[in-house]
Amino acid sequence: MPASSRASRFRRRTDLLDFLLEVASATSESLTDLDRLLADVAAIVQQVMPYELLAIMLYSERQQGLKIRYAIGHRDEVIKNLVVPLGEGITGAVAATRQPLLVGDVRGEPRYLNALDAVRSELAVPMVARGKLVGVIDVQSTRVNAYSDYDRAMLGLIASRVASAIDNARLFRRVDRQNRTLRLLSHLSQEFSSILHLDELLSHIAEEVKGLIRYDAFSILLVDEAAQCLRHRFSIRLDQRLALDHIPLGRGITGAAWRTREPVRADNTLADPRYIPFHPDIRSEMAVPLVIGDRVIGVMDLESERLAYFTDEHVRMLSLLAPQVAIAVENARLYGEVGERERRIEKDLEAARELQDSMLPAGAPEIPGLDIACVRRPARIIGGDLYDFFDLPGERVLIAFGDVSGKGVAAALYGALISGLLRTLAPRWREPAPLLKALNNALFQRRVEARFVCLLLLGWDPASRQLLIANSGVPAPLICRDGALIQPQASGVPPGLLPGTEYEQVAFQTAPGDVVVLYSDGVPDQVNPAGEEYDRARLLRLLGAGCSDSPQAVLDAILSDLDRFSQTAPVFDDQTLVVLRVKK
Repeated sequence: MPASSRASRFRRRTDLLDFLLEVASATSESLTDLDRLLADVAAIVQQVMPYELLAIMLYSERQQGLKIRYAIGHRDEVIKNLVVPLGEGITGAVAATRQPLLVGDVRGEPRYLNALDAVRSELAVPMVARGKLVGVIDVQSTRVNAYSDYDRAMLGLIASRVASAIDNARLFRRVDRQNRTLRLLSHLSQEFSSILHLDELLSHIAEEVKGLIRYDAFSILLVDEAAQCLRHRFSIRLDQRLALDHIPLGRGITGAAWRTREPVRADNTLADPRYIPFHPDIRSEMAVPLVIGDRVIGVMDLESERLAYFTDEHVRMLSLLAPQVAIAVENARLYGEVGERERRIEKDLEAARELQDSMLPAGAPEIPGLDIACVRRPARIIGGDLYDFFDLPGERVLIAFGDVSGKGVAAALYGALISGLLRTLAPRWREPAPLLKALNNALFQRRVEARFVCLLLLGWDPASRQLLIANSGVPAPLICRDGALIQPQASGVPPGLLPGTEYEQVAFQTAPGDVVVLYSDGVPDQVNPAGEEYDRARLLRLLGAGCSDSPQAVLDAILSDLDRFSQTAPVFDDQTLVVLRVKK
């Protein structure tokens, strides 16, 4: 169509307005589909100025040039690979000056970049929106002087509308991408916070980040203050785990991110003196610091084999994700440290339990005139309950039964102190009351704040079958005789609290077949899932119903009844039992 014929189409102002409305409509309907928008623009341009070649080129700040986004008539390799720098060629000149350029015969134009030998005319107009270069619309024809000043003005009008539409589409896509990214980052932060094992967490982070940015290598380096370096805690290259050297603080791209506390991007690692070549084919790198409060705990590092691969959008995305990664990594690391400490503590506690077991009787000892059964069930790995048997002068035997205040290691150590003192003092005394007084004085000299022991001492004389009882806070022994329960009472202040304390001593004459039950507070105080206590009354009923069996049978009956009562409720206090039976 000659230029005069094209101009005649818009002789009436209303025709031109209708056409511009058509342009406006076409460029406002495709915010979400840029390809459709550009195809509509190509069809509109074809209506007013026929062409053999058309290119809608968009400006890339990262590549500092024009790249074809939509084309008709151009070869595929040109569309894929051509990048026109500002100032080069007709389109580059238009982009640089932001002014239209009409060339009637390209054979006389030195700036012409040959796209097709048959081309003779070229018209290029800039697309500018909000004062920024968006791109260039370029049309070419095989006829000389195919385009006129009128065509230049018309294509300029179309370009202004297209520029705004492309800019709006880009803004829409950017906002939509940001919203989707924020939703994804929120989802990822929740996922990360739920993983407490560090290796599993870092592997998951690497996988999720690759869903956002297609890297070739990924590392998370954690700060080692003692060694003054960044340690490769997790590194992956082409989906293969790697073991890499550590990096001194401040060195490399990652060191720069640690030092500046800001993301660092290297578009060309070959030209960046900071780059440390772990992988020789890497061409670009991006490092983002992991910051918690005022501390940089590490760096997240991505690498690519392509030049200038990482964009400002990538930096923004990882900068949003980095605080969540930092918190998750620190939580997992702390969880791991706590777990390691707990394992060490459990190992120490197990060793302490073995030591405590070696200090207590390995089983029921042989004592003249008595059958014995005993058990100790600590609430924790080690406990504060104790029982022991000592020889007294005159072929008598001392039975010690105690409950140290508190639980765990401190109670066990204090119990060991009690046992050691009793073992030292017992040979000097024939009766339990003066022995308890001597123990009180010894403990008062070694006073431990907020620590004491309730102790029951029984002196057994095999010849007379008499029990001498001295008590300082332990539940009174239960003596079962022919179905009746006897509870001999003796009282006193727990040793180690008051100096010079005198202790009451009660003599009890046993009879053949008597069963003596010693128990700690953990037995009657045990609760069931409803919060009800086992209590002393239930224990009395159980013993009153039958204690004619062997000491072991009586002990087993008590434990079975206690376990049936407590069901799944946890044990909060040590449970210790010693059952004696006077031989017939």
